[in-house]
Amino acid sequence: MTQLRIRVLAGVFVVAGVLSWGGARLWDSLGTLPSVPLAAPIVLAAIAVVLAATALSLRSRLRAQRERRPGAKGVDPLMAARAVVFGHASALVAALVAGMYGGTGVFLLGSLDVPARRDQAYYAGASVVAGIAVIAAAFFLERVCKLPDGRDDENQGHGTAHA
Repeated sequence: MTQLRIRVLAGVFVVAGVLSWGGARLWDSLGTLPSVPLAAPIVLAAIAVVLAATALSLRSRLRAQRERRPGAKGVDPLMAARAVVFGHASALVAALVAGMYGGTGVFLLGSLDVPARRDQAYYAGASVVAGIAVIAAAFFLERVCKLPDGRDDENQGHGTAHA
């Protein structure tokens, strides 16, 4: 499995942001603007919390397994791989969504004197921050599940994952 690349995520963020900014300008010229839902930053923050909690849980289980604590519950390699895939997918979607709301938010910065648009700009900014939190949690999860000594594909399906 390949590692997350910050350049790819940044590229997705920038392209989505530019397209969203242009779309917001076009949409505004027609007299309306799609709203940024209040749920957007909440959902992104919830995904970040789930990813971080998964990473912390796996890290403690792997540490207990490595230290050979009595009763330590091992980590199924397939479960760890699924968690990493969920992290990768979440990071890509978060980069796309954060870029989209970031572009809309940049457009809305020009009309902060209108209370409704100011609120939308706040929601857009919160969505960008929550998207960055998702990406950070995905990187942390990937780091926790990384096999030592550069072994990533050669031992796939054999034994247990080690941190």
